[in-house]
Amino acid sequence: MEPRTNVSFDDTAVAFSSKSNAELYKMYWLFKSMNSNTFVKIGGGLLNTAINLHLPVKFIVKPTIFSHFCGGETITESERAIQELGKYNIGTILDYSVEGEGSEASYNATRDELLRTVEKARGNKNIPFSVFKVTGLVDIKLLEKVQDRKELSADERAAFERGRDRVNAICKRCYEANVRVFVDAEESWIQETIDNLTYEMMELYNKEKAIVYNTYQLYRHDRLDAIKRDYDNAVKGGYYLGGKLVRGAYMEKERKRASEQGYQDPINLSKKASDELFDNAVRYCVEHIDRIAICAGTHNENSCYHLMELMKQHNIAPGDERVYFAQLFGMSDNLSYNLANAGYNAAKYVPYGPVEAVMPYLLRRANENTAIAGQSSRELTLIQREVERRKAARK
Repeated sequence: MEPRTNVSFDDTAVAFSSKSNAELYKMYWLFKSMNSNTFVKIGGGLLNTAINLHLPVKFIVKPTIFSHFCGGETITESERAIQELGKYNIGTILDYSVEGEGSEASYNATRDELLRTVEKARGNKNIPFSVFKVTGLVDIKLLEKVQDRKELSADERAAFERGRDRVNAICKRCYEANVRVFVDAEESWIQETIDNLTYEMMELYNKEKAIVYNTYQLYRHDRLDAIKRDYDNAVKGGYYLGGKLVRGAYMEKERKRASEQGYQDPINLSKKASDELFDNAVRYCVEHIDRIAICAGTHNENSCYHLMELMKQHNIAPGDERVYFAQLFGMSDNLSYNLANAGYNAAKYVPYGPVEAVMPYLLRRANENTAIAGQSSRELTLIQREVERRKAARK
């Protein structure tokens, strides 16, 4: 199929082509609920309490919010989502969303589960990326201590090396399996340590093409400078830079800590500044596509149009494997499905894990949908439009 250049994110027939009428109505009521701050706040609090008290809420959560935003409780259960997305040429990024318990045993268990996601992706055209958080493999306090350049005890040095070995085991397996991997961004007070571990992996495994991708949170005002520095280092080091570009996920926490500890707030002063920095970063990466592979992780329609226009200007084919678009499973289907339908590389982050363990992730999704200006309203409007379109088509 010849890729179309005129993509409309208002095309609901494409956006919801995978959804039955029943699924569409289920989505409507889910986003209708999340459109209410009060409902999300009270409902989220009740769910948290119920889980902490070990009350049997799984039978309520799993067929509703969990099934919409997650692939399943295991890799095997996620197969249905992988296949369904694959039918529409949308890739799956299997995201093991269990938050670590902070023990060596839990770090090793997380590493082993992540290696299973890599093996699932090996040779599977429907799973173009793996992903992990370094805090799932290394103690967060240790990462912070390394960043602050504090002296480590012998035990701490050994623990950090074990963490590095876990990171390396995953990246090495990805290299051997020819599976690209995102190293997720985290809080600024540990990000430099994460960056440095990621650059080590790039030097080892990105010699032929980008396998390991660092994540840049563009709501931080220094991240475009970081991308430029990392590009220069990649050129000098003879390896490829992989960059996943996102706006960011820790704004309130970052601002609070900066205020309490009296250092410069790392976050842009306004959303407009973050939007501009994101688009400038995308432009820089496209202009240096000779050495950078990117994934635009965004739910912002203008940013997607911007990247498509830049690709056109620089004669980059929609299907060029150096450029991907990514959205979260259960959100912004109007972006993912329309992009894939037009021949662009689109993928969904598909979280999985036991219902109780994934609840922190789900509650963040619900809160984000109410916090992101108009996100739930936009989803609702599109769903309603598709319902009306289908009704008219039946007449």
